Amino acid sequence: MRVVRAGQIEERILLIRGEKIIIDADLAGFYGVPTKRLNEQVKRNLRRFPKDFVFRLTPDEAKEVV
Repeated sequence: MRVVRAGQIEERILLIRGEKIIIDADLAGFYGVPTKRLNEQVKRNLRRFPKDFVFRLTPDEAKEVV
């Protein structure tokens, strides 16, 4: 089991379009899996997530956070 401090999570929360988000790479890191694998599992199990759980950043937004 991987333990992540609450402070580590809070540091990775961003505000984009008025929404609090965590970038997929950071979320994958919390779970100890590759980002590609996290995204595959989300895509395969979309019905398990709220509709606002996943959204794509615009190219400009992506440049800001990367």
